[in-house]
Amino acid sequence: MEALRLSDIAHGRSGDKGNHANVAVIAYTPQGFAWLREHLTSEAVQNYFRSLNPSRVVRYEAPKLLALNFLLYDVLAGGASRSLRIDTQGKTMAVTLLRMPLPAIADVHAMRRSKGSTSHEQ
Repeated sequence: MEALRLSDIAHGRSGDKGNHANVAVIAYTPQGFAWLREHLTSEAVQNYFRSLNPSRVVRYEAPKLLALNFLLYDVLAGGASRSLRIDTQGKTMAVTLLRMPLPAIADVHAMRRSKGSTSHEQ
């Protein structure tokens, strides 16, 4: 089986909420969303971003959008107007999370976006 990344089954967006980051992960297919719901936990995201030392990570589900939304607390070093970090507004956090390696998934083809389709046209 091939090496997979989260970006193979989902896309994302992120931004700031003061000193906190908001990261949305949107599955391409219902099968991908089912996999995300089971495996992309708050704990997994907190561990992935451990170098930013989030004080906590809360996951919200938006099943009609095939999405999970994560709020990472205290990861922006004070936020846009106070931080000296390169990404003071958390805009690159979704791209970073989408690089997360995934274990081998037997039915990954059912989770990938078809060429020429949007996520809900499956």
